[in-house]
Amino acid sequence: MASFVRTGRKIVAIGRNFAEHAKEFNNAVPTEPFFFLKPTTSYVASGGRVEIPQGVIVHHEVELGVIIGKTGRDISEAEADSYVAGYALAIDMTARNMQDAVKKKGLPWSAAKGFDTFTPISSFIPKESISDPHNINLWLKINDTFKQNGNTTDMIFRIPRLIQHISSIMTLEEGDLILTGTPSGVGPVEPGDTITAGLAIPSSSSSSPLATLKLLAEQRQQGYVFRAPK
Repeated sequence: MASFVRTGRKIVAIGRNFAEHAKEFNNAVPTEPFFFLKPTTSYVASGGRVEIPQGVIVHHEVELGVIIGKTGRDISEAEADSYVAGYALAIDMTARNMQDAVKKKGLPWSAAKGFDTFTPISSFIPKESISDPHNINLWLKINDTFKQNGNTTDMIFRIPRLIQHISSIMTLEEGDLILTGTPSGVGPVEPGDTITAGLAIPSSSSSSPLATLKLLAEQRQQGYVFRAPK
């Protein structure tokens, strides 16, 4: 597994950073970035298994990840690029029915986002491999059927703004991962499903994606059981 997975202290996930994704869940488009945190224990490498907890409806959200290369606080947008070490392909798995239940009560999302295996992550992509992170194709398939197929040109807030905003609130440290948001097409993953995802440069001379993920979803037999509130 990539070294940033072993050394990074936090995963900072940006919410609703693609307008069409916000609309598909009838959420307001944000006027400034907002984020939530995921534990690094949620990482799982390509070839691994995504566990579906009992009673939970799990959704996939494919994302471009930004890996921080040095510690910084109050980073300006002009300085932000110098803090980027590289990139990764990631999937933000969400326990959707749990999230919906706690949102109605005004409670935090941490459990709905933080299960073990809920952040599939690719190998490290060197910064120089992506000249423009705001023009990257992202796709995800369930059992060879496209479910998400978008481009980072549709981000509401670009990466320098995200780094500026996050670092104005909390220090970003070497190895931290920023998940930059997901395109529309989010949907369920069932036990037995094969999940594949890719990240590629449009019109690249190479037909091969820069990063891919392939995982099998399986039912978890132990641990937490979600029971919908009556």
